[in-house]
Amino acid sequence: MTTEAGIRPTAGRPSPLADRIGRTLMAVNAVAALVAFAGGIMITANVSDDRLVTEAWRTLAYIVFAGIWAILAVAPRRQWGLWELLLFQKGAITVYCFVMWDKPDAMQTAFIDLFVVATTAVAYVLCRGWISWRTGASESADSRRPATSTG
Repeated sequence: MTTEAGIRPTAGRPSPLADRIGRTLMAVNAVAALVAFAGGIMITANVSDDRLVTEAWRTLAYIVFAGIWAILAVAPRRQWGLWELLLFQKGAITVYCFVMWDKPDAMQTAFIDLFVVATTAVAYVLCRGWISWRTGASESADSRRPATSTG
């Protein structure tokens, strides 16, 4: 059986629509992290000296997260542990912010990171990110595999 695109579905792989939605969510998160990076540059440029290194570290981390989400958008089933690492970090900071609710920036950070945890978790399920843990898991960048012909 082949789809309209001539691609044979592979057991365990997501549907093309689910895969596209999951990848789009990761791309949106990547762009949002780049927007946060731009905002971080503005904050870093105007922060006091006692906060400069911390704000620079935070700002540069946005590039790392943008890169992780971009990698997952391009090849969601080739990154062993990257989904889980991202979900752990963002989940942990979300919980921490809810616990420290009365601290400056906690409310804003909690809701922003809750959103990215939710979108990343949904994308993980839609893209079947856990497939990367299977031995020999691989995919092309566009997730298409050529149809094989039997003689």
